[in-house]
Amino acid sequence: MRIENNYNLLRHNTFGIEAHCRKFVEYTSADELRTILGQRPLLHIGGGSNLLFLGDYEGTVLHSAIQTLEHSTQGDDVLLRVGSGMVWDDLVAQSIAHGWYGLENLSLIPGEVGASAVQNIGAYGSEAKDYITQVECMNLETGQLRTFSNEECHYGYRRSIFKTPEERGRWAVLYVHYRLSLTFTPRLDYGGIRLQLQQRGIPAETVTASQLRQTIIDIRQGKLPDPKVQGNAGSFFMNPVVPREKYEALARLYPDMPHYDAPDGGVKIPAGWMIEQCGWKGRRLGPAAVHDRQALVLVNLGGATGHDILKLCHAVRDDVARQFGIDIRPEVNII
Repeated sequence: MRIENNYNLLRHNTFGIEAHCRKFVEYTSADELRTILGQRPLLHIGGGSNLLFLGDYEGTVLHSAIQTLEHSTQGDDVLLRVGSGMVWDDLVAQSIAHGWYGLENLSLIPGEVGASAVQNIGAYGSEAKDYITQVECMNLETGQLRTFSNEECHYGYRRSIFKTPEERGRWAVLYVHYRLSLTFTPRLDYGGIRLQLQQRGIPAETVTASQLRQTIIDIRQGKLPDPKVQGNAGSFFMNPVVPREKYEALARLYPDMPHYDAPDGGVKIPAGWMIEQCGWKGRRLGPAAVHDRQALVLVNLGGATGHDILKLCHAVRDDVARQFGIDIRPEVNII
């Protein structure tokens, strides 16, 4: 177990914000985690790709260093038990290398395995919930262990039980279980994947998992800035799902508005498109800006504080609400 006082969290948030915590604890087992639960307040973080610090954290920050990967097979299914501290994209890469399929469209999403279960990460027509079978957790108040089934996690779009007001901050994810397949079944009907494959001369009928992964990586790198070069947290806002009546009213004003049918009968409208319509794409506000290739992304131009990013967030939300009557909510956790 690693313990450090007055710890700089710069390496643990992809926005590149200077912030310190009173104590930083990195644990490698449930027993180690249980020894420090009496300390308050506690904040459990992953790779920091979904955090915006507004200042120093006057408490203890926890981080999992559990990086084990166990697997077994049941017929065509591959069952994985993965430590929450493993880098998510390392899991995707290792799965494909072993011939365990399903996670290809989730390639290059930043963060760690634990966050996949909390955030229900998703991209290009896939979500983590499609593959998660259960999540092993520890209650940070009592130290009790509990395993949540997929159903008990109440997954939705960027939503889980771990993000509800009642349960937020109560649980540390220790291990996530996934069900993958020995049979590769590509998902190609989202985000221009087929077009990209066509441009590369790769027939959709014969695409391999490795080719699909590389295509997803190239698409993401073409749209999203590298946080090692320019501080950002990926998509800052969630795509709102609105009632169909609201969508139809907007569609009369904006006939070319992109949209996707949502499972609950509503319609998902890309927040990035609305932000761009409001003139924010590539626009800066002090040391913070909306990215010039993907309007969903807010970036640190250098030296920005958390409050600078938050000020930009509020300005963008206000303009979208004014023009479209829709509140776009941050996907990022603001601390």
